[in-house]
Amino acid sequence: MTASQIIFYILSAFILGSGILAVTTRKIFRSAIWLLFSLIGIAGLYFWLQVEFIAAIQIVVYVGGIVVLIIFSIFLTQKSGSEMPKASATRKGFAVAAVLIGFALVWQLISHHSFKQTSTTTLDVDVANIGSQLLSTTDHGYILPFEVVSILLLAAMIGCIVIAMKKTEAV
Repeated sequence: MTASQIIFYILSAFILGSGILAVTTRKIFRSAIWLLFSLIGIAGLYFWLQVEFIAAIQIVVYVGGIVVLIIFSIFLTQKSGSEMPKASATRKGFAVAAVLIGFALVWQLISHHSFKQTSTTTLDVDVANIGSQLLSTTDHGYILPFEVVSILLLAAMIGCIVIAMKKTEAV
């Protein structure tokens, strides 16, 4: 086993472990922190693949933006220290069924693909090309998904503020 494979397995175990802890812990703030660790592990995987720009975007957008927004939303609702209710047996059953169906679909897709090695060239990513595609409105542009996500996050933040507002009692 090479050092590269060992690093991959360590990063994969870290990402999977923190992802599992993010969805199984009963404290909502701890769940957000485990999500933060999982996203940092994914950025580490990008660094390992030598795609530094995408790793930096992962850290800035997801770790620095999305997770911070989630943590602020948790604090706004004043439920940061409370435990989430235990899942019912039927909900756990549906979750296990969904996971098994997902694994079966992924296994079916992987087993029917030949995965032939075509070349050993490395990925050459030009940052100027990435920037022009991110801000482009053409067929290969990504400005519309970013705008949709920003509106969705704004709506989520407004919803958290509305939930967090305390109702005044009539005297």
